[in-house]
Amino acid sequence: MLPVVALVGRPNVGKSTLFNVLTRSRDALVADMPGVTRDRHYGICRVGERHFVLVDTGGLADSEEGLAGLTARQVELAIEEADVVIFVVDARDGLLPTDQAILERLRRAAEPILLAVNKTDGLDETLALADFARLGVASPLSLAAAHNHGTLNLIKALEPLLPPAGDEPVSGDDEGGVRVAIVGRPNVGKSTLVNRLLGEDRVIVSDVAGTTRDSIRIPLVRDGHTYTLIDTAGVRRRSRIDDAVEKFSVIKTLQSIDAANVVVVLLDANEGVTDQDAGLIGHALDAGRALVIAVNKWDGLKKYDRDRCTSSLQRKLVFVEWAPQVTISALHGTGIGELMKLVNRAHASANRKLTASELTRALETAYAAYQPPLVRGHAPKLRYAHPGGSNPPTIVIHGSRTKHLAESYRRYLENYFRKRYKLVGTPIRIDFREGENPYAGKKNVLTEGQQKRRQHMIRNAKNAKRGKR
Repeated sequence: MLPVVALVGRPNVGKSTLFNVLTRSRDALVADMPGVTRDRHYGICRVGERHFVLVDTGGLADSEEGLAGLTARQVELAIEEADVVIFVVDARDGLLPTDQAILERLRRAAEPILLAVNKTDGLDETLALADFARLGVASPLSLAAAHNHGTLNLIKALEPLLPPAGDEPVSGDDEGGVRVAIVGRPNVGKSTLVNRLLGEDRVIVSDVAGTTRDSIRIPLVRDGHTYTLIDTAGVRRRSRIDDAVEKFSVIKTLQSIDAANVVVVLLDANEGVTDQDAGLIGHALDAGRALVIAVNKWDGLKKYDRDRCTSSLQRKLVFVEWAPQVTISALHGTGIGELMKLVNRAHASANRKLTASELTRALETAYAAYQPPLVRGHAPKLRYAHPGGSNPPTIVIHGSRTKHLAESYRRYLENYFRKRYKLVGTPIRIDFREGENPYAGKKNVLTEGQQKRRQHMIRNAKNAKRGKR
């Protein structure tokens, strides 16, 4: 169990930048504007002799209404579970009343506090630190997180404050198990679903679309299975995205799809399948990720609306008809158990281990049952198959004239393999490979035996010609 260190401060003082530097990652979304971070973001700091869990938090503002109040609640939770708090302030702004109010709140929590004076690059460090002497915190540290200046001194000052090794402080994020990315349009209930699975208000839930801006990774153990849930920002139609931060949020969401083992695409039952939903599913398909379709807010629909939603699913998701669908209510918890069963099944299918012998036998059976159309009067030959990887399952098929196989025959083979091996919720990739003719492009190149036979035929022809004469 690793100790926990929380980064706390006003908005836009550089907490997320410091988080990325200490965790040696780009996990936290960083922009030159306040209020980008809202939820708690966890990572492992391996700088120095002691490793610890680092928690990035949203900025504490003067007002605690609306989203600011929800953000403040997340900061309070981070302070409660922390063993040490790093209080980050901005040297360029100087000491502000909000900083003093935050420090009073931290002192009430009775946790060890380190004062990190950030953005001192280009300033007189002595004067910058003197400005914050009124806070009464011993040994403030000069820092320029954007340039990785002063971070080693910060670690050296932090390590003596950590609990002794072997104690059992509160643990943080433990990346492991099945990585499940929950994606969808804004306000479809992604954060509500995450909180329902965790049984706590781990991420901010609001009626305001776009509340979640970053991709938050959270460990979960459920029914003996270990997961890492990835709550992502909602993706809107590109023409409606003007905010630069939202553009980066969308990029982080797409990166989360690539990093996941299973993608849960959350749909709003009131709206059916939109173009943005189909686009997200298409991205998961291109990435080769296992896929589960979850239709949220189902419990509030009347029969007519349910029938209309079902019709929309059947009509617009025909290109991923292999992806299982489940209706849920993230708010009330109905259908959550079935959803996680489908996640487990999709993950198992995506990582199914197949052998060359069984794939070749299956290919022979499929080929005998339905042969591909003729190509220039000749039938393509499919000789043998072997596995080419997993997640998604990849099948390599060797044969002749495979370049001219119709796409419909590829789909036939995909469906045949899927049915034979009971693969649910995962795409299947088939890679056709064709043996090259070693004499292609080499005219009049004969083997030694062919050359001898040719010379023999020439001699016979000459002898026959002399005899006639």
